[in-house]
Amino acid sequence: MELTPRKTKILHAIVRNYLETGEPVGSRTISKYTDLNLSSATIRNEMADLEEMGLIIQPHTSAGRIPSDKGYRVYVDEMLREKEQEVDRMQEMLLEKEEKLEKLLQQAAKQLAVSTNYASMVSLPRAAGNKLKFIQLSRLAHDQLLITVVIEGNIIKNRVIDLDDLEDTLDEQTILKLNILLNTHLNGLSVEDISLGLIAALKAEAGAHSEIIAQVIEAAAESIRADEGLEIYTSGANNIFRYPELADHQKASELINTFEEKAELRNLAEETLQATAEDNAIQVYIGAESKVQTMQNCSVVTATYDLGDGLRGTVGIIGPKRMDYDKVVSSIKTLTYQLDQIYKRA
Repeated sequence: MELTPRKTKILHAIVRNYLETGEPVGSRTISKYTDLNLSSATIRNEMADLEEMGLIIQPHTSAGRIPSDKGYRVYVDEMLREKEQEVDRMQEMLLEKEEKLEKLLQQAAKQLAVSTNYASMVSLPRAAGNKLKFIQLSRLAHDQLLITVVIEGNIIKNRVIDLDDLEDTLDEQTILKLNILLNTHLNGLSVEDISLGLIAALKAEAGAHSEIIAQVIEAAAESIRADEGLEIYTSGANNIFRYPELADHQKASELINTFEEKAELRNLAEETLQATAEDNAIQVYIGAESKVQTMQNCSVVTATYDLGDGLRGTVGIIGPKRMDYDKVVSSIKTLTYQLDQIYKRA
């Protein structure tokens, strides 16, 4: 059965009315809500077709209908297409550009929660690809070497290694040569790019200090992997209790635990970064589409923000399936734009 323009308009009217009221929608309501100028009987026939198509369902014996997950999907996909064609209307900057990034993102999460009345999450940015930009070896103590690793996005990590029996042969000239050797061959590489053959070649060139090369590469890899864990800021988790369908004690407790423990939110942020690696598109997960078990009764809208220099992070809003998608998408688009502008002009 074809989803005609008339059926599409009626479906959109049902979704929007249900978003506003949380109550099943009947044909009389739709006849007043749309500009179709159709009789209730005609609308009932169209609603019967929409139900047969699996786009709306009848939760009770009353004549009212509510959107199914499939119906939400049709509505959201169409709305997102329209949003992409609109010129983004930017509001006043949320935060002063001189604020530190951590505080900026914490306030961004709070702003999203306040403006939407849903729960929000914002991740610290991570360097895409986590490639090495620079390695600096420095003598820390008689028997210790400080390894400073700079990752793409100017993220700095420090590691200390013990020199054991090599401290007497590792003078400043030797450290300089090792710095040149490491940076010549490793700059711009990710962990996956550092092959066993390359490690063997570097160790051979380092001669008596081959073991130091091995330790430096291991420390650099650990530094990159340590940066892979995303820091997540959340806000508005208690907004969940505003919505009866989520306020059930067990469901609400599980959702609150998800926001407190954050492990599944990190996975969600990772998934968003991977899914939008090329175009920073908005992702919408409705009901069971979400891989987060505690959010199976929710809708989750996520997007990425890009601060340049390879730094990308995730923003997200979590609420009931009858969330105001139009407002949520506008809020997220505005926030990601503002984060870009604030950071790049700072």
